[in-house]
Amino acid sequence: MATTVTVKVYFEAAHRLHNPAQSDDWNRGIFGKCNNPHGHGHNYVIEAVVRGEPDPESGYLIDMKDLKAVLNRTIVDHVDHRHLNIEVPWLEDIIPTAENLACVFFERATPELPDGVELIALTVHETERNSATYTAD
Repeated sequence: MATTVTVKVYFEAAHRLHNPAQSDDWNRGIFGKCNNPHGHGHNYVIEAVVRGEPDPESGYLIDMKDLKAVLNRTIVDHVDHRHLNIEVPWLEDIIPTAENLACVFFERATPELPDGVELIALTVHETERNSATYTAD
């Protein structure tokens, strides 16, 4: 019986959507106000969904506090109250859209999960209405 567990963690950060390979006019046209040269901020929510078989003795697939600890250690501790374009080395060559962040965050968290716990989806919510999800293939 496979079960899923979902947790959410939070962070605040600034970013600028800008492709340095393109002109300033192109960037303003594509990214609009998100291309502000000084960046802009979001109160991000990361929602992670894991799947696996619950332990027959504890009933847990993974203790939710342990899953949150993995997300905090691998992601949040590095990005909270930072400018994502400038202060996070592993995001250096990435345009920090919600789509790209979901993919990179998924890749950072996956190897830190215990055996038998599979990350199947990671969603980055930039706002209450805007999010992007990366799923396992």
